[in-house]
Amino acid sequence: MRMDNDSALSEFILLGLPIGAEDQALYSVLILAMYLTTVLGNLLIILLIRLDSHLHTPMYFFLSHLAFTDISFSSVTAPKMLVNMLTHSKSIPYTGCVSQVYFFTVFASIDSFLLTSMAYDRYVAICHPLHYNIIMNLRLCVLLVVISWALSLTNALAHTLLLARLSHFGNNIIPHYFCDLSTLLKLSSSDTTINELVIFVLGNVVITLPFICILVSYGYIGVTILKTPSIKGIHKALSTCGSHLCVVSLYYGAIIGLYFVPSSNNTNDKDVIVAVMYTVVIPMLNPFIYSLRNRDMKRTLRNILSRTK
Repeated sequence: MRMDNDSALSEFILLGLPIGAEDQALYSVLILAMYLTTVLGNLLIILLIRLDSHLHTPMYFFLSHLAFTDISFSSVTAPKMLVNMLTHSKSIPYTGCVSQVYFFTVFASIDSFLLTSMAYDRYVAICHPLHYNIIMNLRLCVLLVVISWALSLTNALAHTLLLARLSHFGNNIIPHYFCDLSTLLKLSSSDTTINELVIFVLGNVVITLPFICILVSYGYIGVTILKTPSIKGIHKALSTCGSHLCVVSLYYGAIIGLYFVPSSNNTNDKDVIVAVMYTVVIPMLNPFIYSLRNRDMKRTLRNILSRTK
């Protein structure tokens, strides 16, 4: 649908997943199952951490916030995608689209900052074990979470306000299943130079800088392990950092594939598939990674199940 530049835009059309109409029902059931697994799995992590006093440590404090963020992040896009697939309605109001951009940016940013805080926690635990309780006190943990929320809300607000000032859209068809900021900027016939500049600057602050901090943290962890090369020390480090490394690899791998790997207009299907990995699959996998690879979480779950029986 072509729009007159002077006409008021009231809604966008989401084309959704690149699948045929005959496969809509099958994929909607699959996505619903993944979304419910995401919500229930991450709620289980939050519940286990709340119930077991042995899990009241900085690492699990950050993990509980990460679980809440993953539920919220997936809930920004998955329910609307499911509604559109089940009702065969592809429209989304302009205000709903802008709101989706805002909350998507908020929770994506918080994920990045929380993963960085968890990497710092692992760095202190392995490189400075004798001072761990002093450095990673409750005050610092709360401060890191508050800073993460403050920076994420500010980042999302900046992008949303700049998006709202764009008044001219030559096309209201979004070749995606949610309102992606970069896609919306391509649809606008207004000058988006400031928007792109802010995306570049804040993107480095929210994504690149935390990723560098994570790499530096694990660089120091690697050096510390090499200084005392024992099988027991390596096994302890891997058991301590393995789950976090898996999540970091999935999270930043999807971001690099979605936003940093150049793609032409003909590869939009690839972007949509990677976005599904980023917004639906990875939040679903996090509970499995932290529960199956974590001895403390498995012990807590067994204790609660035995008490229930």
